[in-house]
Amino acid sequence: MSDETRYTIDDLLTLMAVLRDPDQGCPWDVKQNWDSIVPHTIEEAYEVADAIERRAFDELPGELGDLLFQVVYYAQFGHEEGRFDFDDIVHVLTAKMVNRHPHVFPDGSMASRRSGISAAELETQQVHSRWEALKAQEREARAGDSSLVQGDVAGDTASQASALDDVPRTLPALSRAAKLSKRAARVGFDWPDTQGVMAKLAEELGEIQQALDAGDREHAAEEVGDLLFAAVNLARQLGADPERCLRGTNERFERRFRYLEKALAAEGVAVQEADLERMERHWQAAKRTESVAS
Repeated sequence: MSDETRYTIDDLLTLMAVLRDPDQGCPWDVKQNWDSIVPHTIEEAYEVADAIERRAFDELPGELGDLLFQVVYYAQFGHEEGRFDFDDIVHVLTAKMVNRHPHVFPDGSMASRRSGISAAELETQQVHSRWEALKAQEREARAGDSSLVQGDVAGDTASQASALDDVPRTLPALSRAAKLSKRAARVGFDWPDTQGVMAKLAEELGEIQQALDAGDREHAAEEVGDLLFAAVNLARQLGADPERCLRGTNERFERRFRYLEKALAAEGVAVQEADLERMERHWQAAKRTESVAS
């Protein structure tokens, strides 16, 4: 595609306005609203992550475009309701990023960039600490604004800023658990090392067993949640993303199970007819095949 025929963000915004036109737009797009688009937004974000993990960079522009289209949807909804538009989104984002990077924009504006401090001199940890401190200030400011709007009484704990503010409830459970525990760890609520988390995992396993022994499956299920939360903390201590860890396990499971199915089919045996001993033998063979390949 030549430069003369390349579309721009203005073309995309115009496209959305046309699609949402009540008289001449697309019926499907016209009937969409804030809530109906959210599941698509989440799905598109995961498809971007999937393309990156597969290193399918040729697919990435399309997947990122699909994700951007979700933002354009919300911008159009905001414009139609007189709340905000795409320019407002860009402005708020840019202002926030400038504010969070005082080491790059010392006077708090795009007009003046970093001077006197080289990137090499500025430690990553310093940058991270400043970033988190500024985010904490923003959370406190929002909590204050919320208190004024709601008319909360001074000292009401419901209106006080929390280290856990702004952790979206719509995140996948594993990702939200990781974010919650990370926020708590930053203020000192954490185990000193992995051994503490390992002990917690053992404790939770014991509590699950106690609940099962008592025949209380509902309580056992609650304890499974505690076990998963502890496992998320272990992943965090190891510097790993629990969501990515589990996606890796899912892929390994699927790959090995498909190997098992093919191996049984080659023996003329359906999976549902095979005993556990035979399935386990092929499962272990699949693992050995992966070890040799790696």
